[in-house]
Amino acid sequence: MLTINEIKEILPHQYPFLLVDKVLHLGDDKKIIAKKNVTINEPFFQGHFPTEPVMPGVLILEALAQTGCIYINSKEDFKGKLIFFAGADKVKFRKKVVPGDSLILEIEILKLKKFAGIGFGKAYVDDELVCEAQITFMIES
Repeated sequence: MLTINEIKEILPHQYPFLLVDKVLHLGDDKKIIAKKNVTINEPFFQGHFPTEPVMPGVLILEALAQTGCIYINSKEDFKGKLIFFAGADKVKFRKKVVPGDSLILEIEILKLKKFAGIGFGKAYVDDELVCEAQITFMIES
């Protein structure tokens, strides 16, 4: 398990773009599970949408990508390297994410090479699938 302060040491992202609050599972099984608590204080809710706040889908994808970056940076060969969100395929949004939700972010790394990786991510709220996607990562050389 990683705390927010430990995550801030791994990811270059900072407020307001750090979208992972806690890592719940990080093992040698090529899987990572993290959590994002969605609050009304998120800056994106000012414009998306003021009368009915909904977390933008692209930010759910970004949260999944950040989760995958934490996993990749946890591996000895990739510690300290910048990991970039390079693409998303097979993206499906299934349910709205709103203030008060706890977003559970799961990534399984399918391929990991010297300069790139692919993972499949799923995001849940209350055990309901809200988003899934195949995510491509580029790793700085």
